[in-house]
Amino acid sequence: MTLKAQAYAGTVVLAPGGRLDHESCDAFRADLQPHLDRALAGRQGIVFDLSGLEYISSGGLRCFMLASNEARAKGGRIIVASPRPVVAEIFQISRFNLIFDVHPTLRDALAAVSPDAAAAFDTR
Repeated sequence: MTLKAQAYAGTVVLAPGGRLDHESCDAFRADLQPHLDRALAGRQGIVFDLSGLEYISSGGLRCFMLASNEARAKGGRIIVASPRPVVAEIFQISRFNLIFDVHPTLRDALAAVSPDAAAAFDTR
């Protein structure tokens, strides 16, 4: 499990890679927390780019739910982009697509957060 971070005009993109399951959940949460803290403190938008996520278990979904709850409690929100078909199916089955705004591409997700973020993405 990896977690990469990149910023686009006040929006942080967090890109987990590999498998997010029971074995990797604690490490993911530990890696995620500083990014989440900074983004929420700075009132930045948060996008999870799931294009590199190969699989997510119920434990991984719990990690996402905890992050979403924390973001909402602090006046933020998390948007999801580019889930692979298997991850998109798991989101649908678990009804997480009703909790998170899910966008087919990273650019679409950035545009939903901020026109400036989408413009910054376009010029990279």
